[in-house]
Amino acid sequence: MKAFIVDRYGRNGRRRNGHGAAALRFGEMPDPDLRDNDVLVQIHAAGVNVLDSKIRNGEFKLILPYRLPLILGNDVAGVVVRVGSKVRSFKPGDEVYARPHQDRIGSFAELIAMNESDVAIKPKTLSMEEAASMPLVGLTAWQALIERAHLKKGQKVFIHAGSGGVGTFAIQLAKHVGAFVATTTSTANVEFVKQLGADVVIDYKKENFEDVLHDYDVVLNSLDNDALQKSVRVLKRGGKLISISGPPDPAFAKDIGANAFVGLVMRLLSLRIRRQARSQDIDYSFLFMQANGEQLREISALIDSGAIRPVVDRVFPFESTNDALAYVEKGRAKGKVVIKIG
Repeated sequence: MKAFIVDRYGRNGRRRNGHGAAALRFGEMPDPDLRDNDVLVQIHAAGVNVLDSKIRNGEFKLILPYRLPLILGNDVAGVVVRVGSKVRSFKPGDEVYARPHQDRIGSFAELIAMNESDVAIKPKTLSMEEAASMPLVGLTAWQALIERAHLKKGQKVFIHAGSGGVGTFAIQLAKHVGAFVATTTSTANVEFVKQLGADVVIDYKKENFEDVLHDYDVVLNSLDNDALQKSVRVLKRGGKLISISGPPDPAFAKDIGANAFVGLVMRLLSLRIRRQARSQDIDYSFLFMQANGEQLREISALIDSGAIRPVVDRVFPFESTNDALAYVEKGRAKGKVVIKIG
């Protein structure tokens, strides 16, 4: 099958995408093996995420020690073509979507095999391209706001980068719960995030969020360490600071079964923010989203009911996958970027 492949990590590859980073190689790879509990999916569309560029550049080598060559891609929508002998939830012909398990990524390809527990039927109201934009950002927002923060009606949540992939979904999910939502964005996207449901919108080019927001229950951080440190000032005592951009903490090291050295590295990386949060009686945690077909089914119901809508900035053809990744790395996409494969 045809696929876009990482041959080696980092920004020093011989082939480049024109933006300083090593390009993915377009080539042939063996069709994936089908295990007893797997579904084999013909991929029609794949979402593109900042996570993809971070994996390609080797930023997650300690957390995700992939063997190279590696097919990149963490969002998928397509049609089931075969099922394993123990699969009971799906059949050939089913239209599905998923965020593959972190050990089995590879949606920048024509085929992918995934455990049926990570897969859900595609929302009926969405095209393949729209569906492919949803799994990673949807599960990230769900696991941060619903599973970890236990966000409730009437609570106040601050979501960084409201016009980005996670932000556009998280705003809608928080409003569905009944929360009061604040976010940041650029001048050009202020009205856009208001239409998604944001109650307070801070133009980061004109104001500092830490000067405006106070006494929030939850902050969802997706930006750099500077924004993370400032986010502590926004929260009230007992609040929750959840970061999807790091630094990873000791609890995460334990969750992934990290060895002593990796655990120590994570402890040191997060020491400053954990101390700062603890001094203000704030709970800091790092979230690395996990595949979960059951949660995707909950998300599908919200989408088909109209509570959440997809936000797709651009759709690139399969052969332009490197261009799509470079576009995402610029950080200016409104919502998600998608690759159309089949």
